[in-house]
Amino acid sequence: MTELLNARPRIVVVGAGFGGLTAAKRLAPADVDVTLVDRRNYHLFQPLLYQVATADLSPAEIAWPIRSIFTHDRNVTVILGEVTAIDTAARQVVTDAKRYPYDFLILATGSSNFYFGHDEWEPLAPGLKRIIDATEIRKRILVAFERAEIADDPAEQRRQLNFIIVGGGPTGVEMAGAIAELARVALAKDFRRIDPKAARIMLIEAGDRLLPALAPELSAYAHRALERLGVEVVLRHPVQDINTRGAKVGDDFIPAATIIWAAGVIVTGVGDWLGVETDRGGRVAIAPDLSVPGHPEIFVIGDAARVPWTGEQLVPGLAPAAKQAGAYVADVIRARIEKRPAPAPFRYRHVGNLATIGRNAAVVDLGWLRLKGWLGWWFWGLIHIYFLISVRAATLVMLQWFWTYLTRKKGARLVTGLRPLFPDRSDKRKA
Repeated sequence: MTELLNARPRIVVVGAGFGGLTAAKRLAPADVDVTLVDRRNYHLFQPLLYQVATADLSPAEIAWPIRSIFTHDRNVTVILGEVTAIDTAARQVVTDAKRYPYDFLILATGSSNFYFGHDEWEPLAPGLKRIIDATEIRKRILVAFERAEIADDPAEQRRQLNFIIVGGGPTGVEMAGAIAELARVALAKDFRRIDPKAARIMLIEAGDRLLPALAPELSAYAHRALERLGVEVVLRHPVQDINTRGAKVGDDFIPAATIIWAAGVIVTGVGDWLGVETDRGGRVAIAPDLSVPGHPEIFVIGDAARVPWTGEQLVPGLAPAAKQAGAYVADVIRARIEKRPAPAPFRYRHVGNLATIGRNAAVVDLGWLRLKGWLGWWFWGLIHIYFLISVRAATLVMLQWFWTYLTRKKGARLVTGLRPLFPDRSDKRKA
């Protein structure tokens, strides 16, 4: 039993993603003080981030202020800050502004993009983890068409209309399908000198099939559906190099102005903060109750936790897994505080894998149920609306989806922070 430092237990939650938010909400009714620390002031519904990147939704439709979520939970304090260290001896979370003492600590920090030792690729091939990533990718995609429209050199025009997505998991598949629909439908009649439908969209996967977490027949369907949209799927060819002109895939160099990374994630910070070893992905090995060995008052959940599942598989870094872990840890903490028997060891209940490919095309693998095509697409939409409802009213997003479905128009085609279209031209404007 952890000895409490204060009469009223103080619980610090680091990270307001799915896991941290669920834990804080579940702890809110208890006689405790909860401090929720995040470096952003909003909770992001990350599964729909690719729709911001491809102009289907605006950022405000998938993100909302953390403080508004806890307006009526008076014992939950939200802190905007960057965690820099954990003082385990003093039981304090160190941020860029001040220290926050804790009796129990929940680390739900999430993950960032992993470039397999090539961090120099990050500015050239942004990943999709934050709103700023999505808006930057959206800008690059839309500006590529604008640059192609005014390019006089056919080779440069071709390069601008080449789009490379690296990674054949759900994010890569969804991005490739969305860009194809953007080019072939939403933008098809908007330009005069170029034909957006001539855009070349390539999805690069180092493995032998797309969506390896799904059943092989669903992976094969996703492959065929992308090819029907005009996406070139390249398997068994890892990216060898990325530079300002394009990417080397296998032995071939492909000129491209827009490269998007969807090939891997890594956890940073947690292992260093706690002074413990991590695996290659930065995940911390934890006890069956999701606490850190030697520190029963500290819990790690979500992407940062290395949790065995079945066989050699680990619990996946999915929103349902993070929410389950957040609820479980909250129950463990409450049981300790209230001197009740501890819950049984954490057991992940897999609810399935799913990915959308394009209009009326998605794949759903629930184990006992597999769907594809338009039925899978509607199921995918209903599931995402259900998860949205758990945090906020989903009416706005549902209406936006319905409008996009009927009109096939992209309503968020905004380019902000635009630099000159051809910054390297010698005939720059004089001051």
